[in-house]
Amino acid sequence: MTVRRRRIRPVPQELAPAASLWVLRIMMPLGGHRDLVGSMCFSNDHLARALGLGDWIDDDERGFDAALVRARLRELHREAERNAERKVPAILHANVARLAALVGMSATECRILEFATMLHHERILDDAAETLGNLSAAKIVDVLSTLLELPPDEVRAALAAGGVLARSGLLTVDRAISGSLRSKLDLLSNRFADSVVGLDADPISLLRDTVAPSAPARLTLDDFPHLEQELAILRPYLARTVARDGVHQGVNVFVYGAPGTGKSELARALAAELGCELFEVASEDEDGDPVGGERRLRAYRAAQSFFDRRRALLLFDEVEDVFADDGMFGQRSTAQRRKAWINRTLEQNQVPTLWLSNSIDGIDPAFLRRFDVLVEVQVPPRAQRERILQAACGDLVDPPTLARMAQVETLAPAVVDRVASVVRTIRDQFDERGAARAVAWLANRSLEAQGHAGLDAGAASRLPPDYHPAILNADTEPAALLPGLQHARSGRICLYGPPGTGKSAFGRWLSEQLEMPLMLRSASELMSKYVGESEKAIAHAFRQAEREGALLMIDEVDSFLRDREGARASWEVTRVNEMLTRMEAFGGVFIASTNLMDGIDPAALRRFDLKLRFGYLRPEQALLMLERQCATLGLAPPGACDTERLRGLPQLTPGDFAALARRHRFAPFAGCAQLVAALEQECALKRGRQASIGFLA
Repeated sequence: MTVRRRRIRPVPQELAPAASLWVLRIMMPLGGHRDLVGSMCFSNDHLARALGLGDWIDDDERGFDAALVRARLRELHREAERNAERKVPAILHANVARLAALVGMSATECRILEFATMLHHERILDDAAETLGNLSAAKIVDVLSTLLELPPDEVRAALAAGGVLARSGLLTVDRAISGSLRSKLDLLSNRFADSVVGLDADPISLLRDTVAPSAPARLTLDDFPHLEQELAILRPYLARTVARDGVHQGVNVFVYGAPGTGKSELARALAAELGCELFEVASEDEDGDPVGGERRLRAYRAAQSFFDRRRALLLFDEVEDVFADDGMFGQRSTAQRRKAWINRTLEQNQVPTLWLSNSIDGIDPAFLRRFDVLVEVQVPPRAQRERILQAACGDLVDPPTLARMAQVETLAPAVVDRVASVVRTIRDQFDERGAARAVAWLANRSLEAQGHAGLDAGAASRLPPDYHPAILNADTEPAALLPGLQHARSGRICLYGPPGTGKSAFGRWLSEQLEMPLMLRSASELMSKYVGESEKAIAHAFRQAEREGALLMIDEVDSFLRDREGARASWEVTRVNEMLTRMEAFGGVFIASTNLMDGIDPAALRRFDLKLRFGYLRPEQALLMLERQCATLGLAPPGACDTERLRGLPQLTPGDFAALARRHRFAPFAGCAQLVAALEQECALKRGRQASIGFLA
């Protein structure tokens, strides 16, 4: 004989009256006794003891008599029906009544929710329900009708997909496959039953692992000046919505941007500005475990029912786990699997919702077009970054450190807050310089861990202290361009010539003279091995420069603007097209530099207002550089012999002098003659490279 094994659970001391009645109805009218009572023993001793049948288990001298056991069960059932104790726990009844007032449940729906809650909460009731085996959705209607003494049509209507229980997410029926009664009646969350049975509180507290009030706002909308245009539309639109003034449903805003840029704080600041409540859809339960996309959508659906009569906004953060496709193994996102439902939700939701994501990539455009407003939250511009840094850690860092930090575009506000909090906690361990170093060190570690350049990467945007445009050998006097650019604040200039001739330094100098922040991008930063990513990076660079009023300089631009006639792949053409389109539309100052003018697409050359060639230093410029270098390095001025040797070097560049100045830090030059000898070596290397071009051994 095979006896079905059941999981062993503690036996409750006492069942609620209604639960006891339901257990006996499962046993007799619904036939659960056929599974419980075998020919020689019970299939579940704990359930048998809870029913008062323990004598047939504990009395070894008394033989097991299945007929007598069934007779005893019939007697217990008749007695329970005569007493008709249908009361559920008072707290459960009160909480379900509160939820009914919130979402508009009928008496039938309340009784079904009470039963489902007890089924998930009372283990003996669940054990009894398991004796019914696997049930289909149709059989569940019959079971509930019998247990709760409700007409089948009313039960069927209450469990319908369009009913209040399903729409609110409080209770749904899994119609996919057959299963146990408990598994088929799915409550809003794993903790819902325990909360509703054990916590006498307002409905919002009952939903704390599903949806909860957001934290208070720490910022105001004045802290987002870089979103002025977006807020000019978003603020009045949401104000009309929460006031129910002409806008009633289907209001959804998609907010995206890199982690730490302040998306959540923006949502909280908006709610505070509008004077409304903000509720967040939970992304983890009370144990800190993540909540899956399916469960979060159910929580969102419930929140729509809970708060549609309140002046409120909903916040759905980290929407990637719902909307973004998982490319691994071709799996589709939760939203793709529920596409029709998601589309209806975005068109009919009653509570305005802010959907937050770290990226817009991977989200189906069919979803994106259903959002009313799409807001990209980027790292604030430099002026705003300085204000954020001053507020967050101005008491910890000196002005030079603050300036270094403000130059780094990837240093998000959230990182600054966290770093400042750590150092402030142990502030008594440092002097002033030590605190600044600690802030810089922590910020560097965070940036590098995210794959960004550290704080010292901004050194590339700083000019050497002795820089002057007079040392540049250009076919147009560089300083002569300044008045026109100061007036127009617009221009597209291509700088070309051999490496080291001062092209990048000129861009830095020009940004300082124009009092515009410099946004320096290299080809390696903008190019990607993935199709389409380079185009996105190019577009992003131009948009950011436009927004910050920055001078955009792209080095090694020949990598992007190769002649399309020689393109071997379609993506090479689209990359050039993107660059040309962005250049044409850009209204600020754009500088491109290249060492290789040959091979650049003719259409790109036409789009530059000025092509400025940088050559090797003229003799008088080289002498001026040598004199300055000797003074800077503490060497004696050049003599006649040094000057004569210098005149014989036709390929000197400002970059050669800069390289030797760096060498002097660890291998000091004894005098000017040594410095000139090193310059001769630099030029000899250049001649050697030129002579080897095209040579075949």
